[in-house]
Amino acid sequence: MNSKEFIARRIAKELHDGDIVNLGIGLPTMVANYVASDIDVTFQSENGFLGLGPAPEEGKEDKDLTNAGAQPVTMLTGGCYFDSATSFSIIRGGHVDITVLGALQVDQQGNLANWMIPNKLIPGMGGAMDLVTGAKKVIVATEHCTKKGGSKILKECIYPLTGAKVVDAIVTELAYIEVTNEGLVLRELAPEVTVEEVVSKTEADLIVPEDVKVMVVE
Repeated sequence: MNSKEFIARRIAKELHDGDIVNLGIGLPTMVANYVASDIDVTFQSENGFLGLGPAPEEGKEDKDLTNAGAQPVTMLTGGCYFDSATSFSIIRGGHVDITVLGALQVDQQGNLANWMIPNKLIPGMGGAMDLVTGAKKVIVATEHCTKKGGSKILKECIYPLTGAKVVDAIVTELAYIEVTNEGLVLRELAPEVTVEEVVSKTEADLIVPEDVKVMVVE
């Protein structure tokens, strides 16, 4: 199991019956593939869908059915599609229970920076600013460090913010971290990962309880 699949599987365990869930582009879209069969979750995509299913089998893709990241998806029975105005009315109206987004940086205040700087591949924040404001819970799905080895979990974001004090939880291949009013609390460790390793790879200050659990994925 690679790191992205591990993160997606752990986040899937955060979803509950009846939740309306928005998955951001990239890693977060993988979460839909790992939702337990006995959980009834409705996935929303800001390009105008409710009721998205997992990725289609190879060769069965529909070019007219894609998520916000232009990846092919499936539609579950009862799903529907609509215009962007309706989609963002759902988001801005507070009807999304959970949004899962990637991050360039997240800090110990719960600030999130997840859109690219000029001249990079992704030109802007898309619907992320609306999502982190409108959703009831914001989960960041990200690998713990950058490709150059620097921490993505900082004392203070230096990139332009997507949202200020909006993040509720951070899930990486190393740890599950809860954002609280007191700071970042290390709740779970990935198997065979130590507290010392997570602390060394996290620029932000971490609160470490005595009962840190082991992350469980299926």
